[in-house]
Amino acid sequence: MDMNQYLEVFIEESREHLQNVNDQLMRFEKNTDDLGYVNEIFRSAHTLKGMSATMGFDDLAQLTHKMENVLDAVRNQQLDVHTEVLDALFESVDALEIMVQSISEGGDGQLDVKLLVQKLQHIVAEEPVAQHAASSIEYDELVETLLSQTVDQGFNAFEITVQLERTCLLKAARAYMVFDVLEQAGDVIKSAPTVQDIEQEKFESSFIVILVTNESHEKLQASIMEVSEVESVKIAAVPVKKETEMEELVSPEVAAAIQEVTVSAPSKSPVEEKRQPSNNKTIRVNIDRLDSLMNLFEELVIDRGRLEQISKELNNSELDETVERMSRISGDLQTIILNMRMVPVETVFNRFPRMVRQLSKDLGKQIELQIVGADTELDRTVIDEIGDPLVHLLRNAVDHGIEMPQARLENGKNEKGTIRLKAYHSGNHVFIDLEDDGAGINREKVLQKALDRGIIDGKTAETLTDKQVYELIFASGFSTAEQISDVSGRGVGLDVVKNTIESLGGSVTIDSSEGYGSRFSIQLPLTLSIISALLVQMSEERYALPLSSIIETAIVQPKEVMHVQGQKVIDFRGAIIPLIDLKELFTVPNSVQGDHYSVVIVKKGEKTAGLIVDSFIGQQEIVLKSLGHYLPGVFAISGATILGDGQVALIIDCNALIK
Repeated sequence: MDMNQYLEVFIEESREHLQNVNDQLMRFEKNTDDLGYVNEIFRSAHTLKGMSATMGFDDLAQLTHKMENVLDAVRNQQLDVHTEVLDALFESVDALEIMVQSISEGGDGQLDVKLLVQKLQHIVAEEPVAQHAASSIEYDELVETLLSQTVDQGFNAFEITVQLERTCLLKAARAYMVFDVLEQAGDVIKSAPTVQDIEQEKFESSFIVILVTNESHEKLQASIMEVSEVESVKIAAVPVKKETEMEELVSPEVAAAIQEVTVSAPSKSPVEEKRQPSNNKTIRVNIDRLDSLMNLFEELVIDRGRLEQISKELNNSELDETVERMSRISGDLQTIILNMRMVPVETVFNRFPRMVRQLSKDLGKQIELQIVGADTELDRTVIDEIGDPLVHLLRNAVDHGIEMPQARLENGKNEKGTIRLKAYHSGNHVFIDLEDDGAGINREKVLQKALDRGIIDGKTAETLTDKQVYELIFASGFSTAEQISDVSGRGVGLDVVKNTIESLGGSVTIDSSEGYGSRFSIQLPLTLSIISALLVQMSEERYALPLSSIIETAIVQPKEVMHVQGQKVIDFRGAIIPLIDLKELFTVPNSVQGDHYSVVIVKKGEKTAGLIVDSFIGQQEIVLKSLGHYLPGVFAISGATILGDGQVALIIDCNALIK
């Protein structure tokens, strides 16, 4: 069989199972008395082992099999849980993730896991994990009555106990093969565990089946033993009462039930048995298909804009109605497509507990990571980019924000530090807050380092507010390895964090209290593909400004414009803000100054500025297209869009204009 067609599904499901193992291990570490976590880990590991063996990834299957031995000993209370056990399991998960990543990149998934396997074997002292006998099967009134009827008709009734080999990797598959043999020989009346539990591998290595058949004891024994990885088969005749004896014992309810029951084997194997219908039906769709769908819809949005413009020019009522209806339908379609691309931030957050655990252990610290709002959704494009900035912020919080346990105790704090990662929606944005109860940021040390680096001068330093001082740690070149220990441990790679977030159309702000902790707040747009924008005119050119950056528009008279140190400024609601003439900035040809200024007030965090344009065209939803490799690094331009009349409008990056 060609397994390549299943490779993508294998990779996705393997990652899901590994993430579940990670999550449950983290929970189990906090509460080792709750063996429910171990059962959940065992099920995921067992499923992963079976999939890996089927796909031919032997290293994966071998390592998960050894993990199973440890987990089995833990859940059967044959092994005390201690740090060595948990560390070995976490280390095994890391190795499995490396192998799955190798497979996803086209590799063979091979990894030298000999030392890790030996460590797992050492934990269980290389002793076979005790096997639990299958649950004894119960002969209720209905089953006994059915058996008595079949025996009276000359059939044999057998109780068959099948023991699989302990090293069997695919227990459900072997059980299916045994059931297939039994179904050809007769009718299966009952099993223990249930067929559904056997299908889901919720059994150790043995199961019991009641079979009604014409076959002999010896023939059944030989047929079942032909199935691979069957260790032993025990067959015993079921003692059945005569039907005449049963008539006196049968209750009216059972008698009625017997009339509706036909004695037959399950029409489907344990693996194929019909499941209960689920209300939550999902399918897996390759992200490339969603990208293609989004690209096609973006073209539809462009054509919709063109139709709306033609409709206005022709002033035809029937055309107007049709275009209006198409706009409503395409608007609904847009909402559906954008929602399809939304992914919970959980997909990014779920790798952080392990990272924080390992970092805190390496540093000798005690840290609890609290995650809130993991189900908050973001566009996949944003999700793909936000992971690394959050890793930077978390590493800084763990490494330099949270103090050592002794230092915390001396300062009257709990020796265990807390980092809180919270995501939530607000309007058309998603906010991600990272807060710690650590040492906070030392204002004076930050200022001194900024002065030493020449980032600011002494005169400027005297005028800065606390928040402006904190933002200095985002400056490029502010921090080096030797500066980390001096400046409250903040700053490593934070210029990269800021640049990445702003490239996504977002912003990051800092709030801190020395001795009590810090909070980094990230604001991100819900989606980057289709945005609402204000179209503006400058001479014969048109530009688009994202609405998410705009506070309001204003008409300013020339007499209201002031000059401060060669910069045009205006008094906007009691605050002096700079004016930026976009026609001068972008060297727009044939530019003529009118008798007033049309100004768009934009924001970046707490900073504002006014952008001078010729006129406002109006609000419109636009498709953001990257400039690609043709015009890389164009200042203050984040992309382009095609308007309804086919012309191209450049999209202005307001964040780049505000310093």
